[in-house]
Amino acid sequence: MSSFERTLVFILGPTGSGKSAFALRLAEERGGEIISCDSMQVYRGFDIGTDKPSAEDRARVPHHLIDVADAGTQFHAADFAALALEAIAAVRERERIPLVVGGTGLYFKALEDGLFPGPGRDEAVRSALDAEAGERGPEVLWERLAVVDPAYAAKTGRRDRIRIVRALEVFTLTGRPISEHFKRTEGLLGDERPVKIGLDRPRADLYRRIEERVDRMFDRGLIEETRRLLAGGVPESAAPFKALGYKHVLRLLRGEIGPDEAAALTKIDTRHYAKRQMTWFRKMPGVRWIQPDETDPASVLPAPGRAERR
Repeated sequence: MSSFERTLVFILGPTGSGKSAFALRLAEERGGEIISCDSMQVYRGFDIGTDKPSAEDRARVPHHLIDVADAGTQFHAADFAALALEAIAAVRERERIPLVVGGTGLYFKALEDGLFPGPGRDEAVRSALDAEAGERGPEVLWERLAVVDPAYAAKTGRRDRIRIVRALEVFTLTGRPISEHFKRTEGLLGDERPVKIGLDRPRADLYRRIEERVDRMFDRGLIEETRRLLAGGVPESAAPFKALGYKHVLRLLRGEIGPDEAAALTKIDTRHYAKRQMTWFRKMPGVRWIQPDETDPASVLPAPGRAERR
């Protein structure tokens, strides 16, 4: 098996850590193509608020899984995993290295570990459970979960409403604990173990970069882009409008806040999101954490012609 057939790279980290720039350098130096692992960059027309790679960057290195969904559609982890597997195979056919790059932890998990084999959401069941949690408190539902699925309850907080409701929803629909469904989850990569590179920065540096990034988004025309999307018929309820870059701009356009407050709140939300991303990625096994400014991208892979030891 050639090195192209066996090498798969994950480049992950929080928003603002420099994943795109690092991946571009690695792709150019080692002959790779970038597969975006970003739940919002898949949507057409939402460019500035999702911080998509520029046309120049996409000309330098081929990018995949950007602009693949319309704003009115729901793009799920299963959609990502299917398209990512196709992209990985296509990149390898060109004898290049696939670099999966982004900050959507659930998408990385779906690609590597597989997808939950249980039932999809049932609005009626979920609404009833949500209403009960609101009236009686999630702790009451947790007690019920502890009876039907003690293993899952043991690792679920008593006030973790989302996970409790989902677990009881699955049990209601199937009669089987959600922990049993998870045991049947199969990975999509087979025996392959990707090279996982995590980009880590000192908190002060990361927050500075986040603030600069938000300022650039507003300077590049984020407000105008949002106004244009709305005028084009995209409703505020569309999935991509949930991206961090648009939430407070929508409030601005409704006259609720001014531009300075919109930018300031976007920075705060983005810092909080970056913290949640790091919490997720720190739990991900097998990640090699590096300081991107102090690491030559080409050094994260074995030298050409040398097989990587697994």
